[in-house]
Amino acid sequence: MATLELQASNQPIPNEVKLDIPQNDVEQEGDQEVKINYSQRAQWLRAAVLGASDGLVSTASLMMGVGAVRQDVKSMIITGFAGMVAGACSMAIGEFVSVYSQYDIELSELKRQHKASDDDGKESLDESEKEDLPNPFTAAGASALAFVVGAGVPLLSASFIQNYKARLGVVIAMSSLALIVFGVLGGVLGRASVKKSSLRVLIGGLLAMAITYGLTKLIGLAGV
Repeated sequence: MATLELQASNQPIPNEVKLDIPQNDVEQEGDQEVKINYSQRAQWLRAAVLGASDGLVSTASLMMGVGAVRQDVKSMIITGFAGMVAGACSMAIGEFVSVYSQYDIELSELKRQHKASDDDGKESLDESEKEDLPNPFTAAGASALAFVVGAGVPLLSASFIQNYKARLGVVIAMSSLALIVFGVLGGVLGRASVKKSSLRVLIGGLLAMAITYGLTKLIGLAGV
């Protein structure tokens, strides 16, 4: 018996044996916080890119539609500016309502969790807990700002060109370039194919401008 115990003690410990030492709570919470912050930041940036793309396409399409029947630069600029203001206000209001609804839902859920875990049954929350909730005012401001940035591309590109055909060409060229950039950013932030994302955004924007221009031109020719 003693001989067997001696032989067993002389056996080497395999190199493959590894001990999984769990991270402490602080490290786990830190990693989780980094992942959450990155995810939230990516969502905000992607929403901003989509808002800018929307502002560019809608404003450029309006300007192209007016350009189909009115060749003066003043009409295009006024139309584009009106579309920019209206679109930015619409985006801000829509985002505010949507995010505020999400805020109410998450706040109610936090209160229920807090009440269930608290012995006194209180629903009060710390300020640090409320800071992690979505901010409707920030969302509204970011959406409006992104829309204005996108709408500024066709507006600025058409402001200083008096020749009608050259103005339309510059608006299409600058809008197409900006759409490609927005598509690349959207693909990177969404972890999708950059090439496919750029093509989708570019083709969609060009189709919107072409359809608006063509239909407005037909209506103008019909004398409606």
